[in-house]
Amino acid sequence: MNPRSFVKMHGLGNDFVVVDARREPFVLDQAAARAVADRRTGVGCDQLIVLEPPANGAADVFMRIRNADGGEVEACGNASRCVAALIMEETGRDRCTVETQAGLLRAAALRTGEIAVDMGELRTAWRDIPLARQMDTLHLDLACGPLRDPVAVNIGNPHAVFFVADVAAIDLATLGPQLEHDPLFPERANIGVAQLVGPDRLRVRVWERGVGLTRACGTGACAAAAAAHRRGLTGRKVEVRLDGGPLAVEWREDGHMVMTGPVATSFTGVFADSLLP
Repeated sequence: MNPRSFVKMHGLGNDFVVVDARREPFVLDQAAARAVADRRTGVGCDQLIVLEPPANGAADVFMRIRNADGGEVEACGNASRCVAALIMEETGRDRCTVETQAGLLRAAALRTGEIAVDMGELRTAWRDIPLARQMDTLHLDLACGPLRDPVAVNIGNPHAVFFVADVAAIDLATLGPQLEHDPLFPERANIGVAQLVGPDRLRVRVWERGVGLTRACGTGACAAAAAAHRRGLTGRKVEVRLDGGPLAVEWREDGHMVMTGPVATSFTGVFADSLLP
């Protein structure tokens, strides 16, 4: 087997193993993806990211995303910033377009060193989340322990956001998996808890479907900011502080969500033959 290299990156601690398969295909089944993501016996990551040639001529790269459980998902905000940073470093440009199953994401490098990504248009209709039955997405009829009355949105993937007085008091490790698999969510859901901590400032923690508790979730930050604005708690520009640090989120008047934050490269490596099929 030819040696296969990877880059380990993260956005605020939400970490990724990135493999470039634009010239040589890299196909893993769920079991192999789980093996790579395993933090004890693999490389360890929240998501495995595979870069492929884009199908859309307007895009620079296609980003395939597998969660730590091996399942494939449509979108990942922090990974989008990391991939955009790699492509812009490669091309020498300060802009790029990343194709995903959720659509085209346009990114730009800022003078601060941060990356801004247009995550696309927020969707709020119950069929777009999707929900198993018709329901007001601003006030879901859903409760689990101390959590109740969430807001549902889709920003490339489904989210339910619960507003609480103190996110630190919520046992999200216990409640998150129960809510993720609630029958209301036929495609499961990311579960966020959000606390208003100041004018246009939120403290957010996220249970990510297929991953678990994560230090940062970019789409979760977008979902919380949108949910807060829909509830009349904040304006359209919000600072979202996650366990790993802050992201800036703007819900533009055209319905698109723009997320801005840092990226970092941890190390590069080569997979051992025993880890791959």
